[in-house]
Amino acid sequence: MFDFTLEEAVAVFDVQTTLVFLLTLCSFVVPVVILFPPVPIRISEALSQTHTKLGLEPGASNLPKPEEKNTQPATGSSPTTKTRIQSLFIYPIKSCKGIELSKAKVFASGLQYDRLYTFARLKDVPAGEEPVWDFITQRQFPRMANVAIDVWCPDAVKTRGKLTERGSDETFMIVRFPWSRPGLLGVLDHIAAKLGKGWRGVPEKEILLPVNLPSEAEIAGRGYRYEKVRVWRDVVTALNMEAEVPRELTTYLGVSERLGAFRMGPDTLREVYRNAPKEEEAGYQPSVRFQDSYPIHLINLASVEDMEEKIADPTLKNFTVRRFRPNVVVSGPPAYDEDGWKSLRVTQGTASVSSDCTYHVSCRTSRCKLPNVDPTNGIPHPVEPDRYLRKHRNIDDGCPKNGCLGMMLTPLFSEESRRVALETWLEVGMEIEVQERGEHFFLRT
Repeated sequence: MFDFTLEEAVAVFDVQTTLVFLLTLCSFVVPVVILFPPVPIRISEALSQTHTKLGLEPGASNLPKPEEKNTQPATGSSPTTKTRIQSLFIYPIKSCKGIELSKAKVFASGLQYDRLYTFARLKDVPAGEEPVWDFITQRQFPRMANVAIDVWCPDAVKTRGKLTERGSDETFMIVRFPWSRPGLLGVLDHIAAKLGKGWRGVPEKEILLPVNLPSEAEIAGRGYRYEKVRVWRDVVTALNMEAEVPRELTTYLGVSERLGAFRMGPDTLREVYRNAPKEEEAGYQPSVRFQDSYPIHLINLASVEDMEEKIADPTLKNFTVRRFRPNVVVSGPPAYDEDGWKSLRVTQGTASVSSDCTYHVSCRTSRCKLPNVDPTNGIPHPVEPDRYLRKHRNIDDGCPKNGCLGMMLTPLFSEESRRVALETWLEVGMEIEVQERGEHFFLRT
């Protein structure tokens, strides 16, 4: 009557039962795993309970999209539109990823949180000599472009009515870089990243650094030290937080020596002379933290777009203004119009705040090979845009062997600001008036 035996029927039943059981189990387990992924809590997730991350939302930008580019002519008289602030950037750790902002506070030493830290390596120290660390950049270690920095500021709304631990009112910095463990553990790291951050998530390691200088007790307790670090020709004393730098970061960047994280203090700023306004004119001695030379770096968007069009190299990917690491990106004037700016006045425009500050345009920005590094992946192009800059933008007799793009600014605060505090604001939508034009001559010393 039946074509199968009792044993075969039992076997089929067992398979079907097992399959139904597994499907039922998955229907319960998978949603739970998605909602509550079994991955370790990250530092950033813990901070998000009491702090808010500085900057635009992920994926957002005030820079125009590629299809929206509309380059002004490189030559001509006055621009057809007003010059306005298009975007603002800070780089809390020198040569690492920047943070795009809509509004930034301006101090005498530059934008708030800009270049507070630098990574530095310690080469061989001759016997009997005091060690001097050397700052590092993407020029030597291009993977620094993949090291992301987040600044987390305390949020009173999130902590209202809650019992919070010590530190909830402090600002912190999180350093993130791609990292996974070798072998099977690395596979688990990738799975955890997908579960925790979505399908495009990649495993990362996070480091927590303070934004404010630690107290003397904290410095002693954590093993920090004040040591000398060289930035170009300057040698300054800064707080070395080497104890917070994991070996994984040294390995990822490809640094073979000891790697430290140096925090500039308010009493050890690097004084700027050369093309900067004198103390009598500025009302204070111009100084910087770990910027290359001057407090603020400005780029004209049209100049970058004109360069991209003229280089026309299909192997040069992601050619954006981000390669040049500006603080202030302006739109409106013709390409390279900024080369002759000497003094700027910032007005409110469409911004929500006003500014009573003018800016001394101290000099042109002399370029090294760092813009060759693709800011999206840390891969350097072999020649561009350095080759184009040296050939077509060697416009300053003070640095004839280097190309120039962008301008260095020093803030000049109003008399009222000098009496209260040397600070003001910059915001996207503010308008810029060129008060004076003239020639520039780049001074190296």
